Amino acid sequence: MGGVEDEEPALKRMRLSSKGLVGLSNGSSSIESVGGLSGDLMARPLPSGGDEQVVGSKGVINREEFVRIIAKALYSLGYRKSGAHLEEESGIGLHSPGVNLFMQQILDGSWDDSVATLRKIGLADESIVRSASFLILEQKFFELLDGEKVMEALKTLRMEIAPLCVNSSRIRELTSCIISPSPKQNIVRVRSRSKLLEELQKLLPPTVMIPEKRLEYLVEQALILQREACPFHNSLDKEMSLYSDHHCGKDQIPSRTLQILEAHDNEVWFVQFSHNGKYLASASNDRTAIIWEVGINGGLSVKHRLSGHQKAVSSVSWSPNDQELLTCGEEEAIRRWDVSSGKCLQIYEKAGAGLVSCAWFPCGKYILSGLSDKSICKWELDGKEMESWKGQKTLKISDLEITDDGGEILSICKANAVLLFNRETKDERFIEEYQTVTSFSLSKDNKFLLVNLLNQEIHLWNIEGAPKLVGKYKGHRRARFVIRSCFGGLKQAFIASGSEDSQVYIWHRSSGELIEALAGHSGAVNCVSWNPANPHMLASASDDRTIRIWGLNCLNNNIKHQNGHSNGVHYCNGGT
Repeated sequence: MGGVEDEEPALKRMRLSSKGLVGLSNGSSSIESVGGLSGDLMARPLPSGGDEQVVGSKGVINREEFVRIIAKALYSLGYRKSGAHLEEESGIGLHSPGVNLFMQQILDGSWDDSVATLRKIGLADESIVRSASFLILEQKFFELLDGEKVMEALKTLRMEIAPLCVNSSRIRELTSCIISPSPKQNIVRVRSRSKLLEELQKLLPPTVMIPEKRLEYLVEQALILQREACPFHNSLDKEMSLYSDHHCGKDQIPSRTLQILEAHDNEVWFVQFSHNGKYLASASNDRTAIIWEVGINGGLSVKHRLSGHQKAVSSVSWSPNDQELLTCGEEEAIRRWDVSSGKCLQIYEKAGAGLVSCAWFPCGKYILSGLSDKSICKWELDGKEMESWKGQKTLKISDLEITDDGGEILSICKANAVLLFNRETKDERFIEEYQTVTSFSLSKDNKFLLVNLLNQEIHLWNIEGAPKLVGKYKGHRRARFVIRSCFGGLKQAFIASGSEDSQVYIWHRSSGELIEALAGHSGAVNCVSWNPANPHMLASASDDRTIRIWGLNCLNNNIKHQNGHSNGVHYCNGGT
């Protein structure tokens, strides 16, 4: 086939005007004269230039369809001459003569002729014919109105559109355009003829008019399937190539210890990266929390040590803009901190009840807390209690989440169940397990929930509509402690979890395949957090009083520091 500079082939076809089909990427740049027989207009297969009906080693690709889709892609890309050459040489037309005529009539505004042609191109489904006729005649109606031919428009509505018995509510809208026209209604009726053709293309069967960008769609689907089948895919999609099948190695998974953070004086129970990935917060049994800053070179250093809790700090929660941080003492109080200065801005506490969990409202103006009396409270930032939901809404030791729209609150409401509580309707949905629930984590898109169980399993639930169990992950160890897991990696394609055997476990989310068990800690790994801005950075918190930062094996050791243990950080070369 030739390129865009090729000479125009000697086709026995009438050339369309510059406003014709080519400009719409609708395929053929020309049409043939239509004979008097309706059979000439049928959307039937055209003779091919070869004997083989299929192409490809598997014998599943229809040759004619393949050629037509390639021709469609060439026209869409602007390679008009190459598309025409392909049609000519293969003997396979992109569209039948009748379809070409129909498209040209639409562009010319020959409404009555186009409706007549529509009935001759071999559409078996009468409902499609009526729906397409409705769109065409609706365009005719609006163009008559725009030309101030009101009576003709009314006649079209009564005599042509209404008898189709399609979309009665739309007919009422059209009637109102005549009875009480207003500028607002012009928004409804403004549509170019090329736009009409695009809408008709979506309505008609693909065998009659090939959908736009069909080849691009098929290639994208192939790449997506390869990506999803790759257990180690953790790199940008733009790095995928059409020249070879896609496969990543384990070197895309963070599996090497890049740093050991040693600033805590007791067990580290919780870690969480900020939403922008620039900070890491850790909570410890030493009654402090630490804000770590991620440097330009990927190294972490202490930004602030947050002191003031009277008991162990069990969890933290970042504000939506990452400018403030909540820390929750174990059945004690919640403290709100300014990330920039490290100053405590507010203490939240309630007489007669300890606060056991914390979360931010998506707007950043309110916070949530779970209480030891099994209720959940909503607070203003200044410490005023606004609302309380009583009953068994949370447990003594519980996780707490709220969806991004602020609509649902998630908490562990009893030993083996997670509650999804709708704030507005007060409706309650439940995820009920057959084992004790120890912790959970909500996916970034709010569609999935990761639930850790007492029996050393992690379950993945789809929580859109009625909750549905869609995945299980096994291999880690849990006997005595609360072990937390998380989503992570590019597009959250992986699941990571701590374990009481001192390792970090990583599974492929879709397949459930265990792909890494990372050794290095000398105590139980209580919590893990994957950097949302860097799919190659993972943090783990352990009873050995350290936090490990994991990165790619292939990375050079570019993180430098004058003192190997300065500022609570130990820099290592990947050893354990």
